[in-house]
Amino acid sequence: MLASTRSGGTTTAPPQATVPTTAAAVALPVSPAARVVRVLVSPWSRFSLLVALLAGAATAVLLFEPQRLLAHGWPPQLGGAAAALVFAVAYGLCTVAFVPRPLLNLAAGALFGSQLGLGAAVAGTVLGAGTSFVLGRVLGQDALRPLLRGRLLQAADGQLSRHGFRSMLAVRLFPGVPFAAANYCAAVSRMGILPFLLATALGSVPNTAAYAVAGARASTPTSPAFLIAMACIAVPALAGAVVAWRKRHRLRGR
Repeated sequence: MLASTRSGGTTTAPPQATVPTTAAAVALPVSPAARVVRVLVSPWSRFSLLVALLAGAATAVLLFEPQRLLAHGWPPQLGGAAAALVFAVAYGLCTVAFVPRPLLNLAAGALFGSQLGLGAAVAGTVLGAGTSFVLGRVLGQDALRPLLRGRLLQAADGQLSRHGFRSMLAVRLFPGVPFAAANYCAAVSRMGILPFLLATALGSVPNTAAYAVAGARASTPTSPAFLIAMACIAVPALAGAVVAWRKRHRLRGR
């Protein structure tokens, strides 16, 4: 670098010292508390929390059997719409804990009749599905998405991510895929929660209505309503098995 002198000449100025900008020079030490927080919020830590929550919920169901309380009309001090609302909340929590929905649907029909029982069961279905979706999306998606390497898993993920509403609607209309499995598969995919909830609400109505009617008419198993309800349960289950078998070969082909 040239600098002017008093006599008008020029001279070479000494180079200025440069400050190292390497990562090692500017890196700050990480405190133990920051390291603990980083570990706790890591994808696998959150996934471990999800597994622990689900295992605890399933264990509680096995020990306390809340579905028996629902089937016997709990809580006894409530009636009508208030009891149906409490039932819907308990229904949703029970589905998160892997209590089979058919048993809860039959209990809804037996306790509240066909119409009110259907409303309580559908509300509980949406509540349970939404709770499972949020848990799976927040606690499990980041850890599980890198594991979607198989052809079948990638095809299912792509189907839910691109055509989430119609795919979930088909899953709900044609029973065959377990309720909890469908919830967590949708949560791991890139499907939005609003299409998921809407498809769940619409697709669950026919099958849930059949179970509610069967539960309401369980005391008269030879009545036409009970027989029609049982047929409405069996036919979609058979159709769902056929569709799932055909989809299985199509997904493998991709």
